[in-house]
Amino acid sequence: MNIDYVALARQIKQWGKALGFQQVGITDIELSQADKYLRNWLNRGFHGEMAWMVKHGAKRTHPDRLISGVRRIISVRMDYLPEEPDPKALLKDPEQAFVSRYALGRDYHKVLRQRLQKLAERISEQVGTLNYRAFVDSAPVMEKALAEKAGLGWIGKHSNLINRNAGSWFFLGELYTDLPLPIDQPVQEHCGDCTACLDCCPTQAIVAPYQVDARRCISYLTIELKGAIPLELRPLIGNRIYGCDDCQQCCPWNRFATPTEITDFSPRHGLDQATLLKLFAWTETDFLRFTTGSAIRRIGHARWLRNIAVALGNAPVNARIYQALKQRADHPSDMVREHVHWAMQQQKQMKEQHTSSGNATECAEAIGICQ
Repeated sequence: MNIDYVALARQIKQWGKALGFQQVGITDIELSQADKYLRNWLNRGFHGEMAWMVKHGAKRTHPDRLISGVRRIISVRMDYLPEEPDPKALLKDPEQAFVSRYALGRDYHKVLRQRLQKLAERISEQVGTLNYRAFVDSAPVMEKALAEKAGLGWIGKHSNLINRNAGSWFFLGELYTDLPLPIDQPVQEHCGDCTACLDCCPTQAIVAPYQVDARRCISYLTIELKGAIPLELRPLIGNRIYGCDDCQQCCPWNRFATPTEITDFSPRHGLDQATLLKLFAWTETDFLRFTTGSAIRRIGHARWLRNIAVALGNAPVNARIYQALKQRADHPSDMVREHVHWAMQQQKQMKEQHTSSGNATECAEAIGICQ
């Protein structure tokens, strides 16, 4: 079969946009620069407990070792920013729960993978037999490095991909294929002298431009970390209970971001406006029910309670908060108990400080503590 691959590449981009991808790019499999960066990052231990970053060896930066015969990678972008009031307001209200914007709606893995599958089917109809694999934040894939090479944007100082017309509120997905398609060119980097993301990171996890120490990152601490959150970092987490968007919220390029039209990414179960106490009251049955089809489910109920306990410990002194913590003080999980007890102690200390300062109003509001 004689195939015009230049024309096919144009069609692939048109089909991709018809399927809801805002951008489609094509690149080769050469990732030597990304391999050098990854090795340095791993050698510095910045991956923390994410052993899977090491487990697959060279497959991550050598796509042909992951999928035999792969020649090109089709990289796609799908915007996810929900239509909502300014999320920064949530961070200013310590009794509200902050959930990273990407996790408010349906699990993005499923949404993108289904559409990538449909894109592969369209290509197969055109070329006949197609050897391919679709990936969405799964398997050892350097998705940001590939997207950068495919011209979807540049990797910013916070290590996220930035598009000058759309900011960084988007998901990435890939189709590995054996088709010899023409490749796209990378775009110019436009971070310049800006250090907004480094300056606004609550835990100073961005230790240098383009260098993120995951061990300090709130997203890592609340999602990837399976054990206890380090004591010195707990007060810095604030009311962030699943992920953190600060480096994106302060990025100047996100003034160009527009809300998504994909309803799957709209907030579910009021997670964009929920209080800490409401979410802390969820039983494990509630958690499983309300996180069905959500990326949040992967952390499990115990880590969910761990995260919220830390946020409650960071909230202003409040008898209702103390009593809610007290009800979880005998939780069967050692990890949950440890964080609950820490939060209770935080509330006690704040109450004592208010008492010693003679603030009668705040003392009255905290009257239930220690009783």
